[in-house]
Amino acid sequence: MNSKDYINLDETYGAHNYHPLPVVISWALGAKVKDPEGKEYFDFLSAYSAVNQGHRHPKIIKALVDQANICTLTSRAFHNDRMGAFLKKLCEYTGFENALPMNTGVEAVETAIKAARRWGVEVKGVQNGKQEIVCVEENFHGRTLVAISMSNDPDSRVNYGPYAPGFIRVPYENIAAMEKVITPNTVAIILEPIQGEAGVCVPYAGYLNAVRELCTKNNVLMILDEVQTGFCRTGKKFAWMHEGARPDIMCLGKALGGGVMPVSAIVADHAIMKVFTPGTHGSTFGGNPLSSAVAIAAIEVLEDEKLDERSEALGKIFRDEVAKIACENMVKVRGKGLLNAILFKEGFEAWKVCLALRDAGLLAKQTHGNIIRFAPPLVISEQELKEAIAIIAKVLKNY
Repeated sequence: MNSKDYINLDETYGAHNYHPLPVVISWALGAKVKDPEGKEYFDFLSAYSAVNQGHRHPKIIKALVDQANICTLTSRAFHNDRMGAFLKKLCEYTGFENALPMNTGVEAVETAIKAARRWGVEVKGVQNGKQEIVCVEENFHGRTLVAISMSNDPDSRVNYGPYAPGFIRVPYENIAAMEKVITPNTVAIILEPIQGEAGVCVPYAGYLNAVRELCTKNNVLMILDEVQTGFCRTGKKFAWMHEGARPDIMCLGKALGGGVMPVSAIVADHAIMKVFTPGTHGSTFGGNPLSSAVAIAAIEVLEDEKLDERSEALGKIFRDEVAKIACENMVKVRGKGLLNAILFKEGFEAWKVCLALRDAGLLAKQTHGNIIRFAPPLVISEQELKEAIAIIAKVLKNY
């Protein structure tokens, strides 16, 4: 079978809820992938930052295979011999006292919302059913009903009502608007430290600290969704560390699974996490032995290879070099670490650039029509990065 055959199978038997770039990936290693015809590409999406450690990292694959040959699933009806070590490792890496494991990023967000609502009643004293959570415009927290209830993206929201109540949306980077909507019933503020799906929108310096101060002043929990920005993607272990704006709850996922397993979690200190008691929340697969072994290895790779420092250094090279490219429709390049985007003029259709990049041997995906996100695996070498930049330059000069 060839690429066209595989795409036809997807389109014939699958729901059309995605519009993927017309390319089929059948092999991957490090920062590169190949299609069934053997053509090689640089992967500059990293499965939306789920492959920070690179495709098929040998240490992570070994952890997966070794554990798969011993025990894969127990459910939370019993203890297993891997979850505790995983939770300890995650808490030590993040600097929080407790962790609650789930599977997907949006499950982490849902868990954080439940924790905040329950904390609001049991600790802050808000009447149950009156809890309010402040979110920001252009957010992306996933596609469950709760997540889309926070969204103002029509593609995510249309015809899925009734929407979950209790969410108040304000403009991004607008502290005055955020402060104005806080009431005695406000239990949390949730946001991404850098808005990924919105086009890698990096807030002004001091914004996260201002949110932190606002939360502390009003006895409101600060929830940061670091599902995409976490685990060294932005040049720090977590994006909030650029300002030191430590959240009360952090949502984690994607790269926590090392590119081979869906692993997610929230982390918080005990004063918040204690609101969960037996039966109040759970997951059959959350904390399973296989994912726990993989996640430990995934974190160890980040530490051992100093991928935060690597991301910071290579990200500067990327932004400096891409900014020099002569491209009539390019407005600017922005980002932190190896989470970057090129913003084109309003109305410019970036899809055609993505197709041209594909033809030239680099895979990236547009968002919001006129923005292309570039997020290679953090293990990419400087030489590979420069080769990829040369591809981008060659393509962009035609636009």
